[in-house]
Amino acid sequence: MENWTEKYRPRTLKDIIGNHQALGIMRKWGHDWHQGTAQKKALILCGGPGMGKTSAALALAHDQGWESIELNASDARNETIIKKIALAGGINETFTMTGEYASSKKGKNKLIILDEADNLYEREGDRGGKRAIVDTIKRTHQPIILIVNDYYALVKKNPEIRRLSHQVQFQGGGNLSRLLEHICIQENITVAPEVIKAITHQAHGDIRSAINDLQSLCQGRTHVAKEACTQLSTRDRKSELFQGIRKILKARNITHARRAARELGETPEFLALWIDENLPREYRDTQDLYRGFRYLSAGDVFLGRARKYQHYHLWSYAHDLLSGGVAVAKKRYYPGFTRYSFPTWLTEMGKSRNTRAVRDSIAKKLGRECHMSIHKTRAFLPFFQKLVSSDAQYAAHMTHLLELTDQEVLFLLGSDRTKYKEIRQEKKHPEKKPKPEKKKNEKDTRASVPGKKTSQQRLHDFQ
Repeated sequence: MENWTEKYRPRTLKDIIGNHQALGIMRKWGHDWHQGTAQKKALILCGGPGMGKTSAALALAHDQGWESIELNASDARNETIIKKIALAGGINETFTMTGEYASSKKGKNKLIILDEADNLYEREGDRGGKRAIVDTIKRTHQPIILIVNDYYALVKKNPEIRRLSHQVQFQGGGNLSRLLEHICIQENITVAPEVIKAITHQAHGDIRSAINDLQSLCQGRTHVAKEACTQLSTRDRKSELFQGIRKILKARNITHARRAARELGETPEFLALWIDENLPREYRDTQDLYRGFRYLSAGDVFLGRARKYQHYHLWSYAHDLLSGGVAVAKKRYYPGFTRYSFPTWLTEMGKSRNTRAVRDSIAKKLGRECHMSIHKTRAFLPFFQKLVSSDAQYAAHMTHLLELTDQEVLFLLGSDRTKYKEIRQEKKHPEKKPKPEKKKNEKDTRASVPGKKTSQQRLHDFQ
């Protein structure tokens, strides 16, 4: 089933609902570029996700007859890559899709779109991403649009970006209900007005989420009654994740898969867990499954290196392998609906969260006494558990020494209540070892030491 957010993406600025003031600014800016009178070379489109920022940028390029180059922050994070792609595109001329030379002097510009610009990662060894944007804006001969969710995250350390560009704010608004009704008519599906109203209310201006909600309710139906509102009320972020993973695994090319993964807004580690869980459910051919897991494994290698060396620019490679690589691994398309599952690993980790917290608390206390890290203490924690469970007196002593809580003691005993009661009893009434009795007329062994006298001899000399 084709994704409705792409199918009904507006092609021109006239098709975009709401944000009339923002669209007016964009139209004037595009017209000024044609006239060569634009005061700012770049626009910054700000607003929450799903407000139509990317669609507006692409629609502007269509209306002005411009070619477009769309870059994502995960694709171009550092100074070198931005200069290689964005700056090179900004100072050079372009060709049309038919291969004809397009001169900017004749108004044949190309629009450079940098999506998620506020997510550029700035750290030692990977600096310069935002500085490269400033350099690109200064030197460009082509229009540039930066798309951000958080305007101040982009400009707070780079005030020069604020000076070189013009901010355009996008907000939720417009007749979203009319758009949803139009989609229903085009899809020949009858939807109750109550459902349309509920979707609009829940979306809070997020057009993409509203369309996704509508498609999920209409999938496989020709009529949606008002009772479907109860299904909608239970939808949350998990539902969006299911839709996003479905888009990735159903994608037929890298571009669509990468875009679907980007729209999810999740880290590559989280995305890898979802792909790992649902890949066998979608790819039923063993060779497709084999190739899919090979791409997944390669992406995990980059994630491991990013964690180990703190080089998070490697996330872009992992992101491409986990989404686009896995998508193109299949040799055939799998039609129909596939029931996906929440990652088992996350479920098990959620269930064991309290247990792991108790384990780490014991390891921290034990490591403090042994002058060891928690990581090393965990390695011999099973041996410590064995000692505690086999000797009640030792367990009582360690409970007092480490100041273990009842929950921590039960963890060490494997929840054995009988042994736990023995330890509590031992802790209250510790066993006293009997002192050895002196035998009568026992000679003092110290008398045999040359040059020393016993106490009886010293008493006799004194008398």
